[in-house]
Amino acid sequence: MIPRIHKQGRNTARLLAYLYGPGRREEHTDPHLVASFDGLAPDPGRDPSTTLVDLAQLLDEPLHLLPEDTRPTTHVWHTSVRAAPGDRTLTDTEWADIARRVIAATGIDPGDGAGCRWAAVRHADDHIHLIATLVREDGRRPDHHRSAKRAQTECRQIEVDYDLHRLAAGDGTAAKRPSSAERHKADRLGRQRTSREELREAVRRSVAGAAGEEEFFDRLAAAGLLVRRRVAPSGDALGYTVALPGDRNAQGEPVFYSGSKLAPDLSLPRIRERWTKTSDDAIQQSALPSVAGPASARRRASAAAWEALIVIDHGDDGVIAAQIAATGEVLDALAQTSAAHTRHELQAAATAFERASRSHIRAGRGHDSALRRVARDLVHSGPALGRGEDGATAAMAIDMLFFLITAAAHWHAKKQHAQQAEAAHRAAEHLRAAYQAAAEYPMALLNHRGRHLAPSWQRHHSATVRHALPELADRILAEPGWPALAATLADAQAAGHNPAALLGDATRRRELASATSISDVLVWRLRRTADLPAYGVSAAEAHRAAPANSQPAPARQTPTPSTPRTPRR
Repeated sequence: MIPRIHKQGRNTARLLAYLYGPGRREEHTDPHLVASFDGLAPDPGRDPSTTLVDLAQLLDEPLHLLPEDTRPTTHVWHTSVRAAPGDRTLTDTEWADIARRVIAATGIDPGDGAGCRWAAVRHADDHIHLIATLVREDGRRPDHHRSAKRAQTECRQIEVDYDLHRLAAGDGTAAKRPSSAERHKADRLGRQRTSREELREAVRRSVAGAAGEEEFFDRLAAAGLLVRRRVAPSGDALGYTVALPGDRNAQGEPVFYSGSKLAPDLSLPRIRERWTKTSDDAIQQSALPSVAGPASARRRASAAAWEALIVIDHGDDGVIAAQIAATGEVLDALAQTSAAHTRHELQAAATAFERASRSHIRAGRGHDSALRRVARDLVHSGPALGRGEDGATAAMAIDMLFFLITAAAHWHAKKQHAQQAEAAHRAAEHLRAAYQAAAEYPMALLNHRGRHLAPSWQRHHSATVRHALPELADRILAEPGWPALAATLADAQAAGHNPAALLGDATRRRELASATSISDVLVWRLRRTADLPAYGVSAAEAHRAAPANSQPAPARQTPTPSTPRTPRR
């Protein structure tokens, strides 16, 4: 149940004409009253002897209790209340009850016998409109302060009482929703999204990992946006507005939006906070080697996500909020540089997680430099290939980001950030789908190698798992991905590592029981920790193991030896 308070108006009759009219696209059907302040208001939709002027005059009668020069300039209060997609069709009687409850909750007519006059109009199956005159019967103005918040609270209870879809409670930090006029304009132009939504995504991607103001504005221009800067007399930028080149108003001028109107954290002052660095972060950043390509950037993203998980487990709230906000930048950067077969799901994950990146807990900027550097590396390393080391490290990064975003969802839930927790869970589901697409080929090759290990080596690696992870061993050995883990253990041992120690380290800091496939998770953690090639096979091996009609790209790095060293007894 979604209430939306509209801008106050001046003309009751004009608003009624719209509510009882055909709509902008002939979408209004059977307009009629379902409730009113006294239950006796005339209905121009069902009573042919009643006009819209009659209803407007009835609602506006309290205005005449005030001297003309003291009457409010904007006296028309307007709210729409919409059922959620998938909810059952409510009856007129049910909508009437909902209207009375919302009107009472907002303070328009609190039930004291002298409230404002109002009416509820229905012209569609899924919503009603409430219209009221903002003068009470006793001539006073109503106490409707924070009416939007009050309406939201009442609608959450209505959802429970009517067994409707329960929406997560908001906290005022969400991005502004497109107006109905913006949605109608997008429909008219054949666009799937409104200009506001397209601009929000473009600005979000432009700021992901940007090192400073000039780079940010350069990226906006490179994205094809029209950009205007608001400049102080000193020459410093105070703010900015952006527009899509093809989005014009009735006068043929571009329609500009300020960053703050796109999302609360996209104003220029809030964006500048992202470039804050602590002294420790500056030292760490200067020590990092440069990124050589997409695979290296994705491997680094995995490592940074792992460290961010530890912060979410043990850090204070401001630092955790900064890590979560920076995770959104990593998702944006990964989505815009991803291969075609994962791009859609990664873009959906980034869009969903945008809501989870903000809350009332202010991000302690300066502690998120590692993740922001990763976002920058992803952008500057360029588009990744779908296979080979690029594709395999993409699966590695997505796997780790899935755990990071799940941890963010749990933190938001603990803080009772309902909308943010729900958004993070939705993002995690999109990441799960992206992982399946990214991991399918590299995991198939690793499984092929694992199944062709000598039986003695398979028994040896099984014993290693049973010794290192006794409580999870039976589940791991029964999973379809066990051969890939066996191949990874063989690679680690051939590279001089202790497989049992690696397994212990991979499970010590994070639980695994909630993972869909423990073996998959361990494959990527071990290959990252042991610095093994993510692809795990040579080009010749990939060709031999590939299904018919499949031509994988060659791995970019030197393959690990295929024969493990003799185990130490």
